[in-house]
Amino acid sequence: MDSNDYSVVNEAHQQILHLLKKELKSDKVIDSWVFMSSPWPITLILLIYLAFILKIGPEFMKNREPFSIKNVMLLYNLMQTIFNGYLLAYVFITPGLPTYIWNHTCQPDQSGTKTHIKQEFHTISWYFVLSKIVDLFDTVFFVLRKKQSHVSFLHVYHHVNMVITCYVHLRFIKSEQAAFGGVINSFIHVIMYLYYFLAALGPHMQKHLWWKKYLTGIQIVQFILNIIYLLGLYAFDCNYPKLFLFYMLADIILFLYMFLKFYNNTYNIKNKSQ
Repeated sequence: MDSNDYSVVNEAHQQILHLLKKELKSDKVIDSWVFMSSPWPITLILLIYLAFILKIGPEFMKNREPFSIKNVMLLYNLMQTIFNGYLLAYVFITPGLPTYIWNHTCQPDQSGTKTHIKQEFHTISWYFVLSKIVDLFDTVFFVLRKKQSHVSFLHVYHHVNMVITCYVHLRFIKSEQAAFGGVINSFIHVIMYLYYFLAALGPHMQKHLWWKKYLTGIQIVQFILNIIYLLGLYAFDCNYPKLFLFYMLADIILFLYMFLKFYNNTYNIKNKSQ
């Protein structure tokens, strides 16, 4: 590598550092909240999660019968339905918050005013991060019920990625524009965990759960809407961190591809074989 190459690399490095310094935000209050002050608690949680679902759990269950945890799952799925419903309600019934979010769907609030409303928005964002951590128990229950085939790459990647992305956003981005995806995601999780709750009631409920395929369908629609929204943020030159925007676009496109593949393998191929 000659001096010109070093110059180009150094220039690119400086540009990236400049972008990071310009786009990353800090806040003494938010950054002191639980899980926000340091990346290590989240990192440790994810490492324990991966170790358990991929190695420790399967080894522990190898010579054991599946755990009978029907009541635990019913309670968990019911609480998840209520929790995600609460996240939705929090956004729409908090005075001034819906208008605040709508007014900043393109340009984030940099005025320094409406600190109370801004604090409410960041509070619900923290609850959203917490919900993604709680979601990890989905996989733990798969392992304890000896349904290791459900622990697919798509499932694990989705859960781990959501925790990391939501944490990084609240810790470093703190943008009101994330509300669009968060609201849609919470709505879908209300439907999803309601489905899981009904399914956990027993086999007699299966005839009433014909709408399972549509649950995957609305998840796919969610990704498409988010891609359109992110492209809009870029096309209309909204003040959204460009590095994070490109990361989110690539991430959601990957999710869309994997969910479409799952949908095709689960429903289209199954229908052709019937």
